[in-house]
Amino acid sequence: MGQDLKIRYSDKELEEFRVLIEEKIVKAKSHLDLLRSSYMNDGNNGTDDTSPTFKAFEEGSETMSKEANTQLAIRQEKFIRDLKNALLRIENKTYGICRVTGKLINKDRLKLVPHATLSIEAKNMQK
Repeated sequence: MGQDLKIRYSDKELEEFRVLIEEKIVKAKSHLDLLRSSYMNDGNNGTDDTSPTFKAFEEGSETMSKEANTQLAIRQEKFIRDLKNALLRIENKTYGICRVTGKLINKDRLKLVPHATLSIEAKNMQK
C-alpha cells in the first residue's frame, strides 16, 4: 500500500505523536509557570541600595519586560491549547490530516509542529 493511499496515521504512529505532544505540554506548562511567576513578582529585587537614576531606569525596563512576559504567556497558553486540541484529534484518529486538502500532513512537519492542522501544500495556498 503506497503512502498516498494512506488515509490516517496508524494507532502506533498516533501513540508516538501522543507521547511527543504530552512531553511538549509538560514543558510548555513549566515555561508558562516561569513566565507567570516572573511577571507576578513584585519587582523587589533588592535594588533599594542602588542609585535613584538606576532605579528609575530599571523600573522602566521592568514595565517593558512585564509586558513582554505577558505576551509570551498569552502565546504559551495558546500553544498549550493547540497541543491539547491535537491530543483530541489523536483520540478521534483525525490527527495529522490536513483540514484543507484532507491528505496526511508530512510526519517530519508534525514532529516539528505537532499541533499543525495544515499541510505545507495547504499553507502555501494561503499565501
